[in-house]
Amino acid sequence: MHVWTIANQKGGVGKTTTTVALAGLLQQRGQRVLCIDIDPHASLTFYFGIDAEELDATAYDVFAMGKNVDKETTKSAIVATEHEHLDVMPASMALATLDRKLGTQGGMGLVLQRALAHVEHRYDYVLIDVPPVLGVLMVNALACCERVLIPVQTEPLALKGLERMMRTLALIQKSRGQAHQYTIIPTLYDKRTRASLDTYKKLAQRYGKSVWNGMIPIDTKFRDASNEQLPPSMFAPQSRGVLAYQTLLTYLQQLNL
Repeated sequence: MHVWTIANQKGGVGKTTTTVALAGLLQQRGQRVLCIDIDPHASLTFYFGIDAEELDATAYDVFAMGKNVDKETTKSAIVATEHEHLDVMPASMALATLDRKLGTQGGMGLVLQRALAHVEHRYDYVLIDVPPVLGVLMVNALACCERVLIPVQTEPLALKGLERMMRTLALIQKSRGQAHQYTIIPTLYDKRTRASLDTYKKLAQRYGKSVWNGMIPIDTKFRDASNEQLPPSMFAPQSRGVLAYQTLLTYLQQLNL
């Protein structure tokens, strides 16, 4: 089971779009996929038309179990979508209270890792959509993954968010004694603007081979797909954005070989 965490300490860079786009493509390539939404804003959850308030369990209940999280709670927090082999562990607003309520409890940094151990036989890929805040949720997502995907909007202010994210990776690395494998993904690229061009060049100069050598363009089909509650590859398979994500996914899968 491959676990990818999609994270950045800046909002609006395409984390949820990246998660859903890759999940849809993986499912179409015959993989069993679990998307985990641990962002209290629950954008991924809403994307699939899931109302967390109507559910018996969500990701919050998994974290509320702490280090004692069990198989039953984990499985009950997973919702099947209308797409075969594509499931979601939805978020609820209660996740925003975790740091205050449970952040000081022992073992809280490995809850998600323990939960995934209960279902690892059911999935080939797990994709985790993370809030842009360093806390219990992000620590869990970074602790249990084999690769961090960092979408970075190709505009100057996004570079500051990336710097914070890199400092966080270094911090987590010290605590777990192992370096993260990560891939920086240029997103919302607009070749007509100087800002996109300059930012892409700076990314390549500063982070070298850690930057994917493609880019995800601005594509209105992403918004349209969201309105239809469909992964982009199912809504507009030949759109330029989907074709870019196809290339990205092939690249990422080759890294796993």
